[in-house]
Amino acid sequence: MKNFNRKELFTNVETLMSQYCNGCLLHQHFKEEGGRRFAHRFCISQCTVGEKLQEYGKKLI
Repeated sequence: MKNFNRKELFTNVETLMSQYCNGCLLHQHFKEEGGRRFAHRFCISQCTVGEKLQEYGKKLI
């Protein structure tokens, strides 16, 4: 991935979240079935969008 400045990284994160995360049916389903923590853990550890968000987060440090 090319080098981004902070503003570009935040823009990319916001774009990803608005496209894929807001209204995600998997997150909603897991939240109902296993609870909020279970759904959040899925998003962080198994969702491809969550993995991409983590990459962006590591570049912000």
